[in-house]
This record gives sequence, C-alpha cells and structure tokens, in this order.
Amino acid sequence: MTKTALITGASRGLGAALAEALAPTHHIIAVAKTTGALEELDDRIQARGGSATLAPMDVTNADAMATLCRGIFERWKKLDLWLHTAVHAAPLAPADHIDAKDFAKSVACNVTATATLISYIAPLLGARGHAVFFDDPNAGEKFFGSYGATKSAQIALAQSWQAETRKTGPGVSILTPPPMPTATRARFFPGEDRAALVQPTDAASRLLEQF
Repeated sequence: MTKTALITGASRGLGAALAEALAPTHHIIAVAKTTGALEELDDRIQARGGSATLAPMDVTNADAMATLCRGIFERWKKLDLWLHTAVHAAPLAPADHIDAKDFAKSVACNVTATATLISYIAPLLGARGHAVFFDDPNAGEKFFGSYGATKSAQIALAQSWQAETRKTGPGVSILTPPPMPTATRARFFPGEDRAALVQPTDAASRLLEQF
C-alpha cells in the first residue's frame, strides 16, 4: 500500500521541498492557500514519478480541515506522515507596537490551527504514524514578539503531544531547519547575503534523515 504524507504549508519553501523529497516514496497530500503554487508543485512531483492530491485550503478554516481529514480517512483509512510547515509570519515590530490584526492572524495560524490539526490528525496517524514540527530560534529576539510568541506556543503544543505519545505513538519530532533563503526569511532579514544560506531542497534532505 502506498504511504501517505500530509504537508500543511506545501506551496513553497521548506514545505514544497519536503513534498518533492518524499514524492518517490509517498503520495503527497499538499495543503496551502495558493492554488497556482500547488499546481506548480504537482508538476514537479509528477516529473519525479510521484503523485499528489492538492488541497487549496486555509489551515485556519476548521471546517475545511475537518473535511480534508475525513476525505483522507475515506480514501486511505490512515496517514503515515504529517509535516506541519504552515506559518503566519507577522511583520517585525516592537512589542509595544504589535498590530492587533497581525497578532490575531499569528495566533489563529500558528497556535489555534495547530491545536485543531493535532486533534483531527492524531486519529489518522494512529500508533505508527509520525508528525513533524519545525522550530525557529528567533523567539525572544527584539522585534520578533508576534511571530516568536506564537511560534513558541506552537512548539510547546508539539512538545506536550510528543511527551504524551512517547510510549503509545504516534511519533512526534520537532526539528530545527537551517537558515534558508525563503520569502519569510527575506522579510525578516532584508539585505542578508542569501548565498550563505541552505537551499530548501538540501535542508529537506537533511531534515528527513533525522526521524
């Protein structure tokens, strides 16, 4: 039976690179808001001899995520792998100038959606599946209040789930990607020498070796 990998935040950057890296061995279920980017990803996956199911959805839409998980169960009965790369990266700002709407979006995507997805996806993973989350070392740095606080909360959720399932499964891994020349990083570090950063394809290969 074909293994399945659900990737939330699959349209670009690390999520897309992970999808391509897993395509030879897994059917990819790719979730992202941008339909065009998902279609381009599908072309690259097919070029590698793989297959994908595209799900142009917003992870903050609980009803859409419930429909997706129900569809996964009806078609495959289970899920082998979930990689969660979806994130809202709010603009950098001093803690006393954080925009309320940006902060609300950060909480909705980085915290609330993560908690909702864990509850929906855990039954699909069962005892043998594996979930992977990706940490970021910027929490607590100046101007990273909105992103850092909500990303830290996301990882705290993952750490609790990891501790709770250590003996029963599913497996839960929390990995730290190397700095990559992604669009998100470009907004955080404009003018940075991107030549020194690790390409997402190389980062994906390294990360997949860690679990």
